Amino acid sequence: MLGCGRNYPGLAPRPGIIRDDPETWPEELLLYGLSYDMLDPPLPPPRRLAWLARDPGGHPSQPYERLAANYRSLGSDADARAVLLARQRTRRSILPWHAQAWGYVQDITVGYGYRPTRAALWLAALLAVGTIVFATDPPRPYTDTPVPPFNHLIYTLNLLLSVINFGQVQAYDPRGLEQWLAYTFIAAGWTLATAVAAGIIRVLQRN
Repeated sequence: MLGCGRNYPGLAPRPGIIRDDPETWPEELLLYGLSYDMLDPPLPPPRRLAWLARDPGGHPSQPYERLAANYRSLGSDADARAVLLARQRTRRSILPWHAQAWGYVQDITVGYGYRPTRAALWLAALLAVGTIVFATDPPRPYTDTPVPPFNHLIYTLNLLLSVINFGQVQAYDPRGLEQWLAYTFIAAGWTLATAVAAGIIRVLQRN
């Protein structure tokens, strides 16, 4: 069993290089507090995450952060982000239900800030759906006074980015199922924006 500072307070061994073989890993590895400069072989993140999972202590962040730092030192930023994302998912299981629910939203939308392109993909998918629906059955103007010509693409974008006024949402009145779709797009836009902001703040504060 590989020891660590948890069993010996104040002691954090720091070997320069840890050379190991997955075939020889014991059932339990006490990794909390362990520091090192390099792992040999580095192994892809799924294998090293399985290594961390053998620590019976469970959820401390330090082993994940040390492993992510190791990947960064090798120039593997994508692997480092994968490890830090796994850290957030592991931590989520010990949070209250409401925090877990918000964690799932952040995971699905932006990968806790480590997969920011997901937000763009969600936005593109919602924009495509709304554009098709509102092009098929455009909403009616609110009044008989002149309004800007209806543009199904800009109207959908205006719903998703409701903080920006494109002049479409204020001019046209969706009814029935389209009204509920409009509400859904507004809520989704705010959720995506909030998740992106939370992810960015988390990455800036912790990394």
